Amino acid sequence: MASESMTSGEYISHHLLNLTYGKLPAGYERVGYDGHSQVLESAEWTLAHSATEAADMGFMAIHLDTIGWSLFLGFLFCWSFGRVAKSVTAGVPTGFQNFVEMVVDFIDDNVKGIFHHKNPWIAPIGLTIFVWIFLQNLMDLVPVDWIPWLAMQMGVEYMRVVPSTDVNATLGMSLGVFFMILYYSIKQKGIGGFAAELAFQPLPKWALPFNLFLEVVGLIAKPISLALRLFGNMYAGEMVFIIISLLPFYLQWTLSVPWAIFHILVITLQAFIFSTLTVVYLAMAYDHH
Repeated sequence: MASESMTSGEYISHHLLNLTYGKLPAGYERVGYDGHSQVLESAEWTLAHSATEAADMGFMAIHLDTIGWSLFLGFLFCWSFGRVAKSVTAGVPTGFQNFVEMVVDFIDDNVKGIFHHKNPWIAPIGLTIFVWIFLQNLMDLVPVDWIPWLAMQMGVEYMRVVPSTDVNATLGMSLGVFFMILYYSIKQKGIGGFAAELAFQPLPKWALPFNLFLEVVGLIAKPISLALRLFGNMYAGEMVFIIISLLPFYLQWTLSVPWAIFHILVITLQAFIFSTLTVVYLAMAYDHH
């Protein structure tokens, strides 16, 4: 696609920039795709034309491609699994029903081995997280130029199709897990019990400041580690595919096929780790010390 008209650095930067929508202030000098500059007379919500503009839009900027693909893949999961649930047949399952039942049984057995309390929502939460993240990761196996090229034909300059390579997406999911941890911790132990757990363990009560510091840091580290682990692995995989796409055609297929086969293991493992750790953290929220 673009490698013929771009330098290697420009090509990589183009593929790593999200479709960003945000607000630019009045007086901001914009440089269009054609290289011509324009000064905004008033503040304007618009699509970013470059990485600099995306950064200048600040915290309130939205990655439309990350949100769009996340919602699409979430809908695909709900629709496909729901369709199987409505049309399930007795006897030996076949086709897609067999695959769905294998995934559901696998996650259910995994949850039963970790979570030893009664909560009918934990297994569905683990299943949703696993399948949703797996589908997001699976988009990394689509050749890096195909969808961005189609987007450019429709006038969309930037398009990243792997939501899990955006730290905003992985951090958003991990924050959802974090709020569930807080909710179930307080629900099971009460506010006082949860606060006492943070303040009075594992050291004696006189060491309250040290206990509180260690426990709060450990609590906050859970969502951060979840987000960065998934993001780091998927971002690295995406970079490898982009670099391979810069090589001569005969080398691209020689290297991309074995890397894609290996990456199937990576994307599955990362989805499994995120799902399993979520269940582990929720089990810890239920445990009384």
